[in-house]
Amino acid sequence: MKLLRMGVLSFAVASMLAACSSSATNEPGASSPATNTPAADAPSKAEPKPPEPRIVEVPVGTVLQISLSNSLNSGKNNDGDRFEGTLSAPVMVKEETVLQKGTRVHGRVVEAKQSGRVKGLASLRLTLTDFVHDGKTVSISTKEWFAEAQNTKKRDTGIIGGAAGVGAAIGAIAGGGKGAAEGAAIGGGAGVGTVLATKGKEVELAPEAKLKFTLDKSVAIAAPTEVASKD
Repeated sequence: MKLLRMGVLSFAVASMLAACSSSATNEPGASSPATNTPAADAPSKAEPKPPEPRIVEVPVGTVLQISLSNSLNSGKNNDGDRFEGTLSAPVMVKEETVLQKGTRVHGRVVEAKQSGRVKGLASLRLTLTDFVHDGKTVSISTKEWFAEAQNTKKRDTGIIGGAAGVGAAIGAIAGGGKGAAEGAAIGGGAGVGTVLATKGKEVELAPEAKLKFTLDKSVAIAAPTEVASKD
């Protein structure tokens, strides 16, 4: 009888332990086997970097053809004055257009010499300083563009000679001989006075005047992103 009671008690204890173990396993929050699903916040692939800009060297001797945006005059402009223009033709390197027609350029008046009296011809000396490419100002160095006014020496000689002839005619009417010589001197003096009071021509460039400048130093610029076309 005692053994039977001990057996029943042992069975009851074993049943209680089994029930507790099952309850602990089914409780919320209990650990479960790990799954193979990827993490939701896994980092995405890095986007590719944009390609580095391709640099093109515009060599020494390249000609820049420009169209002036404003007028220039040797008698009105001063040394150091700035001027602006646009490329009237594209700039190409190895059959590739690197600067489009219409690209904005800037320049400087190196020397503006106005016409003198009796002697000294007017002249204008210019150079380009930079252009605007992809929104950036690129400094450049070019050979100087130079122009000199037309020589008026023949015209001035004609004025003096003509005045002397008139003076000689007046002298001849007054008595000839000595009077003619004196009249010529007087007439010649009047002619010289006319030249002294008359300035020669100025160098004048109107808006849209076409000029050519030559690079005397190479310049590196970023090549266009699109495939260049021949013009």
